[in-house]
Amino acid sequence: MPGAQRFLTLAEVAEVLNTSVAQVYALVRREELEAIKIGGRGQWRVEVDKLEEYIQGAYRAAKEHIRDHPFDDAETPVD
Repeated sequence: MPGAQRFLTLAEVAEVLNTSVAQVYALVRREELEAIKIGGRGQWRVEVDKLEEYIQGAYRAAKEHIRDHPFDDAETPVD
């Protein structure tokens, strides 16, 4: 599979998700984001396809949340 990157480090995943490495590690440890541990030092890697599955699942969860919690005009946005 020349030219295509199959696995990402936790730091690379954090960059894609615009979050911290600690948050990505927590997602992995809670089994919300599937990853593999390689090498004697136990370096974590996330397959690009698994990251995409996680992102699509997050979109589905957001839609469910929006459906279950209708917008209130008094609501203030939270980042």
